[in-house]
Amino acid sequence: MLRWRYQETVLTMCTLAFLATMAARLVISPIVPRLTAEFGVSNSVIGVALTGMWMAYFLSQFPSGVFADKYGERRVILVAVGGTAVASAFLAIAPVFPVFVIGTIVLGAVAGLHYSVATSLLTRTYEEIGAAIGVHNSGGPIAGLVAPPIAAWVAVRYGWRAAIAIGAVVAVPIFVLFARSVRPIDPQRPDQAIADRLELGPLVDLLSRPEIAFTVVLAVLGDFVWQAVSSFLPAFLVAYRGQPETTASLVFGGYFIVQGITQVGVGAASDRYGRQVVTAVCMAFSVAGFALLIAVPGPVAVVAAVLLLGIGLGWGAALLPRFMDHLSATERSAGFGLVRTVYGVLGALGSVVTGTLADLFGWAVSFGFLAALLGVVFAALVVNRAFSLGY
Repeated sequence: MLRWRYQETVLTMCTLAFLATMAARLVISPIVPRLTAEFGVSNSVIGVALTGMWMAYFLSQFPSGVFADKYGERRVILVAVGGTAVASAFLAIAPVFPVFVIGTIVLGAVAGLHYSVATSLLTRTYEEIGAAIGVHNSGGPIAGLVAPPIAAWVAVRYGWRAAIAIGAVVAVPIFVLFARSVRPIDPQRPDQAIADRLELGPLVDLLSRPEIAFTVVLAVLGDFVWQAVSSFLPAFLVAYRGQPETTASLVFGGYFIVQGITQVGVGAASDRYGRQVVTAVCMAFSVAGFALLIAVPGPVAVVAAVLLLGIGLGWGAALLPRFMDHLSATERSAGFGLVRTVYGVLGALGSVVTGTLADLFGWAVSFGFLAALLGVVFAALVVNRAFSLGY
């Protein structure tokens, strides 16, 4: 009979915290058509707002790691979840679009405090970090399964403001659970001044390591696509494939449930077969999923595409542990936060670029561009392995 250990409590609470911070951001995607109608703006302008949110999310990753080293992971995660609740409530009452944009940026910034710190905490707690990160990452897809369909239904019945307020409703009880369940943990560098951690030289040295730099480039392209899909898949399904808004939200939720179920397997497979091989397989699956979504009509193609994209865009459980493999124990909080900030800020451009391409050239071109980017990642991994480049 298996005994429940405290480390499982930590993993569960970190996963729920990730769910809360992700749900607050994902409830926006299903109501994009309502936002464009309400505020009289285009897809590209909405893309700017969402890009601002995701950029703020990733910009806060590095400082979050520095704060965790100084004050401990538990405190930072609590600030992230509590701040998410407050920002969601603010966003729900935004009177005009500029205020809405400010709200999305604030939401991204506070939600971004969580991921790097939680990953560092789990790395301190578990030995097989691929599987643990996979479980933790499943909090995002679970949020994607539950939040968008509920947000779409609430928006139809009560309006888009009530749909956005779901983020606060989810975050508050998880904040309480985390505070009661997770014990304080000693910080890694409590006596080092924060200013010392912000010196440019050591940061450049870390990012210039060949293994880190190569992985950052792959993560930039992968995250660019992930952000774009998270922002615009429902809108693509409505405008390009002619699905009703509620159906598109259900399909969006299906994409996330596939990702949630398979994240653990992707992470465990990377522990067993290698980060590079499993990441390459994920990229191939994603490209095939985009091809079906763009070129093949009918519901069967949509189901197959969702299955392939759900597995393939779960690449993070295989690729992100590569960073931890090349960082020392004392580097992991701030170091992982740094690389998350770099690749995430650049990857966040996926929302605005995809929205702009859709406005200018149509949804087929914009989503075809995303498939091409993942093809580049696949090719880079194949070349790295075939020629034993060692990156």
